[in-house]
Amino acid sequence: MSTSKIKAAVEEMVQPFLTEHGFELVDIEYVKEGGNWFLRIFVDKEGGIDIDECGRISEYVSERLDENDPIPDAYFLEVSSPGAERPLKKPEDMAKAVGKPVFLTTYEPVGGAKEFEGRLVSFDGEEAVVEVGKQRQAIPYAKIAGARLAVVF
Repeated sequence: MSTSKIKAAVEEMVQPFLTEHGFELVDIEYVKEGGNWFLRIFVDKEGGIDIDECGRISEYVSERLDENDPIPDAYFLEVSSPGAERPLKKPEDMAKAVGKPVFLTTYEPVGGAKEFEGRLVSFDGEEAVVEVGKQRQAIPYAKIAGARLAVVF
């Protein structure tokens, strides 16, 4: 089974539980590192998630995976917070990040650059406007390759 099908099957399995308990599924990774496979589930909630909640989610996911294991290989399961530099995977994530510091990369140069770190001024679903220093740069959403919150020191 492909990694994208495994991720979709795991998402379908865990999403109802997460929604019911007020958690948000941020991302799922199924990756091989060294000789080992890792299934990583990144979860958050308003105000942040703690280690006990990650443990509860891990137990639930582990039980569901034992029942209908969609993964043919041996793997390690990890459930955690996305951290301070949370990825912005969906348009809804971008909308929630308006007013916050972000780091964006693009598939091709926009205004002469492919990386932008600054405050996300606005996002309308089609275009993100990032304020870098005193300049504002409009970036078409379709050209954004990666986006995450940024930590400012």
